[in-house]
Amino acid sequence: MKKILLGTVALLALGSTSVLAADLGPRTYTKAPAYVAPVYNWSGFYVGAHVGGAFGGDNGVTDLAGTGVLSSNRDSAFLGGGQVGYNYQFAPNWLVGVEGDISGLSSSDRTFTDVNGSFRDRTDWLASVTGRLGYTWGPTLVYAKGGVAFRDDNGLTGTTPFTTNRNDTGYTVGGGLEYMFAPAWSAKIEYQYYNFDTTTVSPGGAPSFSYKDDIHTVKAGINYHFNWGGPVAARY
Repeated sequence: MKKILLGTVALLALGSTSVLAADLGPRTYTKAPAYVAPVYNWSGFYVGAHVGGAFGGDNGVTDLAGTGVLSSNRDSAFLGGGQVGYNYQFAPNWLVGVEGDISGLSSSDRTFTDVNGSFRDRTDWLASVTGRLGYTWGPTLVYAKGGVAFRDDNGLTGTTPFTTNRNDTGYTVGGGLEYMFAPAWSAKIEYQYYNFDTTTVSPGGAPSFSYKDDIHTVKAGINYHFNWGGPVAARY
């Protein structure tokens, strides 16, 4: 009798559950939200430091007097310095900015020897003020830059009296890749070319030889961004 009573209760409970499930209707399913990638804000001021190397450009020398330049040599150099700048991001992945930088050089001597004697052109530092145009995707920025270049006014030294038209102001162009690796911090690698036109050396008042005055540099650097507040918007 007890087994019959328990079976009856079980059947009644099962029937009640089926009726309740039918009353609730079909279960609804919601689609998981799509992944939203953050948009990083590069706008604002930054300051940083860099190290790298400087390499001689065109080592060719033009003999203007017909007496013959006997030799020409240029040293590569280690460089280190700093930069400061401002970025403005728009549209929304494009960036414009302005940057000033200065680099000290360990040794960037260029030496010449001809029938008039020997001469040395030494550059102790390079500086530039450039505009930047870049494109960003997330924490990555690729950019091009260009503007005015400066260097020290050491000039040339020689074993005989001479005059020269060495320029201390020229132009620079370059580009690089920058990556935001931590909140407010980015790292970059950059190529920059400096051109100071042509220098003519004239011992005794008569032009003896001339050379193209340019330098190639490769820099690795780090920047601190003062306005950083993390990703500020979202895009699908």
